[in-house]
Amino acid sequence: MRIISGRFKGRRITAPKKLPARPTTDFAKEALFNILNNHYHFSQIRVLDLFAGIGSISFEFASRGCHDLTAVEQHFLSAKFIQKIANELEFPMQIITTDVFHYLPKCRKTFDVIFADPPYDFDVEKITQLTTPVFSQHLLNKDGYLIIEHSKHMDLSQLEHFCYTKKYGNSVFSFFQEES
Repeated sequence: MRIISGRFKGRRITAPKKLPARPTTDFAKEALFNILNNHYHFSQIRVLDLFAGIGSISFEFASRGCHDLTAVEQHFLSAKFIQKIANELEFPMQIITTDVFHYLPKCRKTFDVIFADPPYDFDVEKITQLTTPVFSQHLLNKDGYLIIEHSKHMDLSQLEHFCYTKKYGNSVFSFFQEES
C-alpha cells in the first residue's frame, strides 16, 4: 500500500501478509481523494473510517492533514497494525477495535466524511444496516458524505440518501448525503 499525497506522499506501508485485507487500489484511492479534495479542507474535517482494514484510507486522510480521525476495525491484529503505523507516523487517530455494527448504534460523534469499505460479499440488506444508523442518528455533519466502497456487481442507487456513484475498475464508490 502507498500513501498517494500529503506529508507522507509516496510512502509505502507493508502490512503483514496474514492480515485479512483488501486495500483500496492506488488508482481508486487517488480518484476518490481528487473528488474529496474539491469538497473539503482536510485539516478541518472529522472522518470515520469503517471496516478500516489495514488503514489505507485512514492513512491517506491523516497524511493530507486530517486531525480528527476515527478508524473502526474488528480484526485485532489489523487494528494493532493501524495503531503501530499511526504511532510511527505520528498520525492523530483513534483506533477502535470492535464490530462496526456494534459501534454505530453507540456512536455519539458527528463526521464530515464516513467511509465504509465492507466485505464485497455483503448484500444490499447488510449495506442498509450501515446506512440506516448513519442517517437515523444524524452522524453526518451538514454537507457530509457517507461513502461506501463496493463491488461493481452491486447497485446501491435504490437506497435512501443515495446521491451518485463513481466507478474505478472493480471498485465502486457510492456517495450518500442527508437531504437539505
